[in-house]
Amino acid sequence: MADKIRISLDAMGGDSGPEVVVPGAALALERRPDIAFSLYGNEQRLRPLLDAHPRLRDASEVFHCEVAVAMDTKPSQALRQGRWKSSMWRAIEAVKSDTADVAVSAGNTGALMAMSKFCLRTMANIERPAIAAIWPTARGESIVLDVGATIGADAQQLIDFALLGGAMARVLFSIERPTVGLLNIGVEEVKGLEEVRTAGRLLREANLKSLDYAGFVEGDDLGKGTVDVVVTEGFAGNIALKTAEGTAKQIGGYLRAAMNRTWRARLGYLLARDAFDRLREKMDPRKVNGGVFLGLNGIVIKSHGGTDAEGFASAVELAYDMARNDLMHKIGQDFMHYHRGRFGTRDGLEGDQ
Repeated sequence: MADKIRISLDAMGGDSGPEVVVPGAALALERRPDIAFSLYGNEQRLRPLLDAHPRLRDASEVFHCEVAVAMDTKPSQALRQGRWKSSMWRAIEAVKSDTADVAVSAGNTGALMAMSKFCLRTMANIERPAIAAIWPTARGESIVLDVGATIGADAQQLIDFALLGGAMARVLFSIERPTVGLLNIGVEEVKGLEEVRTAGRLLREANLKSLDYAGFVEGDDLGKGTVDVVVTEGFAGNIALKTAEGTAKQIGGYLRAAMNRTWRARLGYLLARDAFDRLREKMDPRKVNGGVFLGLNGIVIKSHGGTDAEGFASAVELAYDMARNDLMHKIGQDFMHYHRGRFGTRDGLEGDQ
């Protein structure tokens, strides 16, 4: 891989667009000086912002785009109106053409996934992509996927997600054989949907070298950090993500209300506010900014639409880590080894169901 990691940015994505993307990229460059950027967006808005960050300006190329995908645009409409010309599309296309190692956008999630699938296509032997989130836990962090890309999944797709998440955990956490669990309504082998039970049985029998299948995990295991990777389909994963986000906000609200009851409580809150803010952020998976689109022929990172500069910098640094540690190569290796194994062919799996 080249000495520098080139990251393409959808500079118009998110609630604030360039006003967050540019300072966020500048922060990331301070911490990762071997990044080069390609910024796609309105050049008239970008140039003054870049002039305020000379180091970033010198490390960046700007590509003017007339079209920006709005946050409320439907994916089908975004494809019709923004294909080949929007800042979002062109940032993704840079990955396809190998002029960038990874793309980052804070834009419309549905549009970003639709464009990514259309432009990059899924990898060989993978039917559907997944969005992987980094989840704060009592032990540190884990990876949860899918959190919204694929609604409903058969056994093979769940196995694909396990392989994708395992490869990401190896890159992100430097774990040689990460533990992987399937999210279920109980840990007993007889519980849950047939697809989940079948995926669990086949993962156990496969005894993969790239991951350590730990069996079924339940909802409370997400916070405990019982395993390094939690696998589920996108409907359950997205509900879990938003439930965790809402719970973090709820607890923060409870704390603020409790601390406002008396003047002594208010004084205590003022003294401990930083600690309470860190607690709330620690509990919120969206504060670990950056969802990774996995299973495509290229890496795309989704930053939270309402993020600030520090949050966008976090997404850029995640993109850097995925590219610098060659995530795509590791995924390819894991799938090659899996499909050479006894349970590797889709025909064989379907015959077992």
